[in-house]
Amino acid sequence: MNLLVVGGAGYIGSVTCQVLLQAGHKVVVVDNLSKGHRAAVSSQAVFFESDLGDGERIIEICRSESIDTALHFAAFTEVGESVAAPDKYFDNNTIRTKSLLDALLRADVKRFIFSSTAAVYGEPLAVPITEDHPKSPTNPYGWSKLFVEEILRSYHQAYGLRSVCLRYFNAAGAAYGLGEDHHPESHLIPMILQVAQGKRESIKIFGTDWDTPDGTCIRDFIHVADLASAHLKAVELLSEDSPGGAFNLGNGEGHSVLQAIQIARKVTGKTIPAVAAPKRPGDPARLVASSVLARQVLGWTPAIPDLESIIASAWEWRLSHPQGYLES
Repeated sequence: MNLLVVGGAGYIGSVTCQVLLQAGHKVVVVDNLSKGHRAAVSSQAVFFESDLGDGERIIEICRSESIDTALHFAAFTEVGESVAAPDKYFDNNTIRTKSLLDALLRADVKRFIFSSTAAVYGEPLAVPITEDHPKSPTNPYGWSKLFVEEILRSYHQAYGLRSVCLRYFNAAGAAYGLGEDHHPESHLIPMILQVAQGKRESIKIFGTDWDTPDGTCIRDFIHVADLASAHLKAVELLSEDSPGGAFNLGNGEGHSVLQAIQIARKVTGKTIPAVAAPKRPGDPARLVASSVLARQVLGWTPAIPDLESIIASAWEWRLSHPQGYLES
C-alpha cells in the first residue's frame, strides 16, 4: 500500500517508517522538521517538508502519491509545556489535525491511524487501565488528543473515515539505528541517560511522596519497535475493511521513576545522581496499560517487554550517537 506518514521524521514516526518499509509498503513522509530530523528519514521513503495543517499541500501529495492510508505522528507531546502553553497544543494537536483530516477526505483517503496517548484517561480509577476507562485528562496535552478521538468518531459516522487510535503509554528505547533526540529533552529515559553521558548533572524526580510503593510516579514503558509493529498491525486491520477502534499500547507492567533510574545505573555502570523536585502539574501517579484488546483484535504482542532491554537499546544508540542527530 501507499502510506502517508505525517511526522515521519520524529522518534516514533521514523521507527514506524522502517517497519512499514520492511513490510513492503511505499512510505511517503510529511514533516515540517520543527521537532523531527531529516537524517532519521529512510532513503527508501519519499520525503516532503510540509506542515500537517497545510491542507492544499496534503491533498496534492495524497493525489500525486496515490495514498491509501495516513498515519499521524506530528503532535507536540510535553505535558508540562501543554499546561504552560495550551494554545500551542490545541492549535497543532487538534486544529491542525482537523485540517489534515479534512484534506485527507478531499483526497479520498478514508483510512487513518492516530497516535493518541494514555493521557486521555487522566488520573486512573483502576490499574491496569482498559480502553473503556472514563476519559478525564489532567492536562491540555491529553485534552488535545481526546478532542481528535472525538472528531474521528464523528467523521466515521458522517463521512465514512475509518480510523485506529493507538493510545501510547511511555515510549522508550531505540531500533533500526534510530533513537530519541529531542531539543530540549523532556522524556525520562533519555534524560536519565544524558546524566550518564555527563550532559546533565543529575536527574530530577518530580515528587517523592506519590501514593506508590517508593513514592515516585509509576509508568508503563513500551519499546519503540513494539509501538511501530502495532502501527503495521493497524494498517493491516484497516485494509480488511474493519471500522477500526481505540487500543492501548503498553506492557501491562509499571515501573517507578526510581526503578528506571536504578536499572539505568545497572545498564550504564554510571552513578546517575538523582534529586527530588516538586510535582509537575498534570502528572498522574500511576499509568499502566491493559493491552488485552490490542492482543485480541490487532494480534499484537510486545516483543521487548523488559525495561532493562529497553534502556539498554537506548543507551547503545546514545553511545553510537553522542550528539544525537546533530552529527548527521
